[in-house]
Amino acid sequence: MPSPQQARAQASAITSAPAAPEPEPSPASQLRALFDRPRLSPGQRRIAQYLIENLTEAAFLSITDLADRVGVSQPSVTRFAAAVGFSGYPALRERLQSMTLGTRGGAEEHRGNELQAAVDAEIENLENLRRDFADPQAVIETGRALSRSMPLTVLGLRISVSHAEYFAYAARRIHPDVRLVTRGGSVAHDALLQSREAGGTWVLAFSMPRHATETLLAVRVARRAGLRVALVTDLTLGPVADEADVTFATGTGSRLVFDSYAATGVLCAALLQAMTDADPERTQVRLEAYEQLAEEHRFFLRDRASRGGRATKRA
Repeated sequence: MPSPQQARAQASAITSAPAAPEPEPSPASQLRALFDRPRLSPGQRRIAQYLIENLTEAAFLSITDLADRVGVSQPSVTRFAAAVGFSGYPALRERLQSMTLGTRGGAEEHRGNELQAAVDAEIENLENLRRDFADPQAVIETGRALSRSMPLTVLGLRISVSHAEYFAYAARRIHPDVRLVTRGGSVAHDALLQSREAGGTWVLAFSMPRHATETLLAVRVARRAGLRVALVTDLTLGPVADEADVTFATGTGSRLVFDSYAATGVLCAALLQAMTDADPERTQVRLEAYEQLAEEHRFFLRDRASRGGRATKRA
């Protein structure tokens, strides 16, 4: 009997089904599209990121207050407004206000407590990701590239370690040589150079807020060594994204003291699925071998679930 992983590998291939009519993009998605300009300065990117993450409040700030919140000068805010296509800050603020007023309505009255608000924010992140998946081609092509890279390097430093570890753990079930890098500095430098010398062609890097300087340095080392970089991050704007060959941006939940990453987890699973689809025969052989090994050494408990009054075994 196939394991749940094997069954999903056989039955869950990514396909480009006819696209259904999509709802209006969320304000955060609209802002990302509006602010996604490659020539924005670092200071202007900070303004863009602040507006995206704090739209409801930022839409009603004066130019002085916004400059103070972001830590830039008032002329910098004016130049930012012009850089993204507005006649000045008042015009930009009017656009922001129309976006936030269109989504607030009576939501504040029914928002619930802070934990519920955090869940609502993650639901919005997942909805944005669903819209991105309307065209799965980027995920499919990147999954193929990662599948072919021998070895495949997965990089995640500081807060991004957990994402890299999850992806690498799962990828090792379907890929013969996955190398995990979770330490920065010279250790990351050595690992990336060794991966390239061994024939590797791609690095999958994770960069979540607060974005680590050492992640940027490691990505630059990878590029100089001849490795291509697929980046999973929270925004398409920023110095790390500028260095990547392909970027997948997913929102993070920032309502609580520490961020949450529901959409990032789904994106990781989608990339893993694309890797299994890229080489289904190898996937099947490796999953079968792993299940035999797990059974032989009793890696896992035999779970029992009550279903219709009967206990059933899960392979």
